[in-house]
Amino acid sequence: MSKKATSSKSSNKSTKLKPIDETQLKTAFQMFDMNRDGKVNEEEMKSMLNKLGIQINDNLVKQMIASASKNGDGLITESEFLIWLSKIKTHKDNDVEEDLKAAFSVFDSDKNGFITRDELKSAMQLIGETITDRDLDQLLNATDIDKDGKINYEEFIKCLL
Repeated sequence: MSKKATSSKSSNKSTKLKPIDETQLKTAFQMFDMNRDGKVNEEEMKSMLNKLGIQINDNLVKQMIASASKNGDGLITESEFLIWLSKIKTHKDNDVEEDLKAAFSVFDSDKNGFITRDELKSAMQLIGETITDRDLDQLLNATDIDKDGKINYEEFIKCLL
């Protein structure tokens, strides 16, 4: 579909993605870096994706790590993670969209289309993340673009991509 064809469906809100917020990407990296060593390995990548409801095979995880890791050591540093995500955010794929919706539904436990502070805290505990109230507030503040106190699907996607 051409850009003209897709833009005819747009509403008052712009459909263009805003630039990625580096704070949001760093928060995402911290979620994947479970042992807090400053690097994400294959096990951490697969474990976090599985906890988010995204089932992924070992070969795809290896490919993801290989495409992100610049020195081929099987580890992704924070800067490599930021560069990697900024490159893949432009790809649209139905499987990716389905996976993102599945991940969002893990957080949106009451299925009302929003992730509240309590749902975010519960989801973080579900994926094994111990989070303080201060860190929870910072994460919510960094993700809640429209500042309504909850995270909608669009904000969730912008946080991840």
